[in-house]
Amino acid sequence: MTTLLVTATGESTGKTDVAVALGRQAQARGHSVGYMKPKGTRLQSQVGKTLDRDPMLARELLEGDDEMHEMEPIVYSPTFVRSAMEGRERPDELRERVREGFDAVAADRDLTVVEGGGRLTTGGVVDLTDPEVADLLGADVVLIAEYETPADVDDVLAAARQIGDRLTGVLFNRVADAVYDEVETLVAPFLEERGVPVLGVLPREPTLAGVTVADLASELGAELLTDVPTDGIVERFLVGAMSGESALRFFRRTKDAAVVTGGDRADIHTAALEAPGIRCLVLTGGRRPPATVLGTAAEKGVPILLCSGDTLTTLERAEEVVRGGRTRDEHTVEVMGDLLTDHADVDALLDAD
Repeated sequence: MTTLLVTATGESTGKTDVAVALGRQAQARGHSVGYMKPKGTRLQSQVGKTLDRDPMLARELLEGDDEMHEMEPIVYSPTFVRSAMEGRERPDELRERVREGFDAVAADRDLTVVEGGGRLTTGGVVDLTDPEVADLLGADVVLIAEYETPADVDDVLAAARQIGDRLTGVLFNRVADAVYDEVETLVAPFLEERGVPVLGVLPREPTLAGVTVADLASELGAELLTDVPTDGIVERFLVGAMSGESALRFFRRTKDAAVVTGGDRADIHTAALEAPGIRCLVLTGGRRPPATVLGTAAEKGVPILLCSGDTLTTLERAEEVVRGGRTRDEHTVEVMGDLLTDHADVDALLDAD
């Protein structure tokens, strides 16, 4: 039996898509696959319980029948972390809980994919960081990293030192075209010389970037004021705080953006609706726009979202949602599977013979 732990240098780097895509590739090779995420960090309420969305997706796509408490033995919520700091959680008991969940999920499986929580260091308050989980479960480790500047290599090397001999290699994800050659010709050889294998360099895939307007509205708890399609993709945000004329020139220079502004700024609303790259308006302060704005938005098919919070708070939350990426579903996992096939050493990732 092989156990593979997928961790990352930072949050929202594509761990779930990679973990489930690898599981499906192993299944396509005739292997039985189990999945668990010891520390549930991507939380939502489900029938009165707080559950991580990722194990639910994995169970569906890998067609598993494991119990959720086995797949997600620890709900790593802010309440849990506070309880741990107050001394009300016992690390030895938690380790046993993780071990029992793993034994159940891994029983009679050729491969068990273990997804890390948040980032490499998540779980430190109870001695269950991802490297510690890997030691507990005897897992090989795949480290996912992103690369924007040379300084990011520091994070990779620091993570590799923490993981130690269990590191199978590094998988770079969402690498922009502008730095792709640099990663392949400079970064990868540099890491290889230092004993850190690079197993793949995955290019940034536009269909996995950003979030849909529908997902953004759901995550913000926003009210949709227009009855138009909400499947457009938002990758960035613009704050409408200038004059309407200046705003129009600014808005026309961008694409796949949402404008965040007060509900009382009709001049900004009008300018945004004239720019072809604006996918939606996010209005703050709970103030509804004039009927003329709503009418124009309906004609142009631009959704308008209404939030009760102030502009700064709404903007921070919206940017957090986009950093998290597209809601994981079968499509995103299939796209990741294709990227792995084309740009990574899947044999090494799956420890194939």
